[in-house]
Amino acid sequence: MWRSFSTFLLLLMALNAGAASGFSVQDMAGRQHRLADYKGKWVIVNYWATWCPPCLEEVPDLVNLYDQRKDRDVMVLGIAFEYKTRAEVEKFVDDMLMAYPIVLGDERVAAQIGSAAVLPTTYIFNPQGRLVKTRRGLVTKAYLESVIEGRD
Repeated sequence: MWRSFSTFLLLLMALNAGAASGFSVQDMAGRQHRLADYKGKWVIVNYWATWCPPCLEEVPDLVNLYDQRKDRDVMVLGIAFEYKTRAEVEKFVDDMLMAYPIVLGDERVAAQIGSAAVLPTTYIFNPQGRLVKTRRGLVTKAYLESVIEGRD
């Protein structure tokens, strides 16, 4: 029985890892974002919620990183989870000056990229499109830059 359960878990993990390599999500403006579209760039996928204090704390660093590096080597995608209405998310995005694309998260998005069980959670993909880090909890610009520069 344990062998079957272990095999099942390994298969599930492999499927989840494979799904992330080909994710395709639509942002609030209606634009599709596929991981493959950003080959050559680091892709930072950040799961957050409007009610989440650490999410609120990390947004300025994500905005700053995106603004400084979007034309060179970084793409940030924000994925809003556990929201009440689209209007609530839009107000939060406007108030926080979030210029990077925002996706309304759901089970389909989580199935493609990874679990949303902890908020915030950040998935970091290298320029070849491979998931290299998953960070549950707050991220900072310094942490993200350390990953990008190979110091972490």
